[in-house]
Amino acid sequence: MLKGANFQKSAPPGLASAALAVLTISSVIFSGALRADESVNARAEAGERQIARPLAREALLEQNDDKAKLVFVLSAPVDAASFVLSGPDRVIVDLPQIDFAIDPEAGKLSKRRLRRSDPQQWSSLIDSFRFGQLGQGKSRIILELNSPARIVRAICDSSGEGTGPRLVIELARTDRASFRAAVESARSARADQAKAAKAEPFEAAAATTSKPVVMIDPGHGGIDSGAMVNGLVEKDLVFDFARMLADKLRADPRFTTVLTRTDDSFIPLSDRVKMARGANAALFVSIHADILSEAADVAGATVYTVSDRASDAEAARVAEKENQSDAQAGIEGAEEASGVSDILFDLTRRETRAYSHVFARTLTNYWKVAGRLNKNPQRSAGFRVLKAPDVPSVLLELGYLSNRKDDASLSSAEWRDKAAGRVAEAIAAFFDSKESPTASIPAEKDWTPVGKVDKDVSNSDGQAPPGAVTGATVGGGRRDVQAGASH
Repeated sequence: MLKGANFQKSAPPGLASAALAVLTISSVIFSGALRADESVNARAEAGERQIARPLAREALLEQNDDKAKLVFVLSAPVDAASFVLSGPDRVIVDLPQIDFAIDPEAGKLSKRRLRRSDPQQWSSLIDSFRFGQLGQGKSRIILELNSPARIVRAICDSSGEGTGPRLVIELARTDRASFRAAVESARSARADQAKAAKAEPFEAAAATTSKPVVMIDPGHGGIDSGAMVNGLVEKDLVFDFARMLADKLRADPRFTTVLTRTDDSFIPLSDRVKMARGANAALFVSIHADILSEAADVAGATVYTVSDRASDAEAARVAEKENQSDAQAGIEGAEEASGVSDILFDLTRRETRAYSHVFARTLTNYWKVAGRLNKNPQRSAGFRVLKAPDVPSVLLELGYLSNRKDDASLSSAEWRDKAAGRVAEAIAAFFDSKESPTASIPAEKDWTPVGKVDKDVSNSDGQAPPGAVTGATVGGGRRDVQAGASH
């Protein structure tokens, strides 16, 4: 049970109901590395070091079948803008950037927090809520709804005596037709705002180095926390791992290493792809961690590559989950289509995918020395973040937070350092064949690479296991192919 969280039935003025639920949430204390309290405190301290940003210290939720009120206790008043979205039904509240000194799991209300002895609570308006940074200077709160609701008010109230400023979000149940009309009105208003702003499209700065650029992508970030289990938060875990990996790669003078994010911020999937292409990356590695609550015995790391069809049902599940990152942040928009179908583009994409498989095989063989591999460690599916047509790309799931042994490993800084070291060695191995004039592009159906292997991953006879290579010929810059976005 969360320390500092109080869940009880009551009926304060304005929300009178026999089934009313009240939940007070504040910073929570966990044990273990990179648990929620560490990330909460780190973000709060970072905010104090910069120009003083407002701090959210506590959240109070009151709700019943027909009404809900979510209150954030703040250190300073802020302006708020709110609207509703569908697919799924959500309330979005946009704010200037604030720091949340609140457990990121606080908003996971469904099932885990509601007592089964109170069946009325299962029909409450708010299913869950989350919060975090959306972009530079922006924060967002998202309320997932169990049923359509209208926004009664979403304002900062400074009238409470002794409590300081409070962001008050009040909702009331509405009918589906009214909710749909509100969604369309919000979309129209935001489209007009976007036209008025005349925002320039995202453009990544082109790389100026002649060395191969390795882009490391810590998954999720900001308002998209990713998987959360027992206080272990995916976005913080993978960010820590990515920094360790980047530090090891930067010690190798052959590479230029770039992180897609350097703080707890959210980056849309398409922007991550554009960053890799704009930097002329020679390799893109996206770092994640998985969760499978209904099968806690499933464990081990998995390396994914992109494909038009999923290799299996599990790969399809993971891709669907990871592709929801933008939706988790309340960002709408269809996936960008390529529009390029010429022979050069197709050949470049096939070559890129072949090299992606080369590196995936190399990485799995180096990883086995540091940690467990999933029983099927190489899979493929339609991951949006891996769709750069000219940048070899893989997505590494470090393990399953839902598995006890994987959780213990991922919580260990020593293990993360060792595992990051093996990934760095695999990346170095991938590029080593640049020194070999005999290296060639692998055939699309033959992704078993050849080359030298670290003795730690050799078989008992001293031979390299299939796919454990030191490299494949990959240029330090993007191939000359017409940009087709992310197909």
